[in-house]
Amino acid sequence: MKKYLIATVSCLVLATAAHADEIKIGIEMGFSGPIESLTPPMAQAAELAIKEVNDSGLFLGGTKVVAVRGDETCIDASAATATGERLVTSDKVSGIVGPTCSGAASAVLTNVAIPNGMVLISPSATSPGLSTIDSKGLFFRTAPSDAREGEVLAQIMMDRGVKTAAISYTNNDYGKGIASSIQTAFEKLGGKITLSAPHEDGKGDYSAEVGALSSAGGDALVVAGYADQGGSGVVQTALDTGAFSKFVFPNGMWGESLLKKFGKQIDGSFGDLPGSDSPGAAKLVEMTKAAGINSTATFVPETYDAAAIMLLAMQAAGSAKPADYKGKIMDVVNAPGEKIYPGDLAKALKILKDGGDIDYVGGSAVEFIGKGESAGSYREVQIEGGEMKTVKFH
Repeated sequence: MKKYLIATVSCLVLATAAHADEIKIGIEMGFSGPIESLTPPMAQAAELAIKEVNDSGLFLGGTKVVAVRGDETCIDASAATATGERLVTSDKVSGIVGPTCSGAASAVLTNVAIPNGMVLISPSATSPGLSTIDSKGLFFRTAPSDAREGEVLAQIMMDRGVKTAAISYTNNDYGKGIASSIQTAFEKLGGKITLSAPHEDGKGDYSAEVGALSSAGGDALVVAGYADQGGSGVVQTALDTGAFSKFVFPNGMWGESLLKKFGKQIDGSFGDLPGSDSPGAAKLVEMTKAAGINSTATFVPETYDAAAIMLLAMQAAGSAKPADYKGKIMDVVNAPGEKIYPGDLAKALKILKDGGDIDYVGGSAVEFIGKGESAGSYREVQIEGGEMKTVKFH
């Protein structure tokens, strides 16, 4: 009888270890700071994927998923690291969706994820420099690198007749990376960058920066910054002084606050942000609208996909331990397997439970290449009547 009881208890312990009552997923984003207007719909998109998985009842034997938010601040590496440490050590998350900003992602990856063996899937950290870090297979991103965006945006500029341009970029990893990428690609196409200069976030006066850019001149001003911080300040000063009337915006500027603040004042300005015209993108628009989430907000598809991919990899591994499921992430995203779109997560969980293969396409048509990099596609947009309009996809 005693041996029977010991065996029974051992089985119960093993079952509990395999499938806890709940697992936690960290959502580490810049809820304060220069992208605070971008992150609310992003976090909601991640939580939408989590809800879909929970509603299915099929995740790891009925295990529930709980989202835990944490503020990275975007620009404070120490704060981002502290938040990452809290998520891992105190909240005991099984993975982190984020961080959103490249500098924060680098800090958390280096100081928290690698030492603790924690998986990060960022929906928006786009600095090419992240590709040079040996992440031990722990870092993935559903948004493509700025190396790719620079090529796309440079071609859009040339196609629109912009032959010369000045660049103002936020003085951090993201700004430096995207500015360099745009300049390299633009000049390769025969364009000329008259001046590429940094600006600091949080300043009250950008007249000196805009004065230098104005003296250099150009058909347009590329503002590679943040809509809630210095990027907006540079645009305002340029408008006030008449230095530039046409602006080119990479992904970091496309927040709701940009349109609310400037509206028709910047009609004719254009740029790009990650996006596709795939069936999954259309389906996710329907789902986010129904859930009261801004369906056109930047990085919403990428964030839904980041959360979904993490959970599907756990299902494929039969475990929520990062060491177990990190090797399944590439498998669930890429062919072969049945194509999975937003709204299909219950079907995907069932296929994986039964030992089948899936090819997760999601809302961003994600495909991983190299070190967890997204091949990526982009949406070309412009401002008309104070509103953002989609022109085409690249």
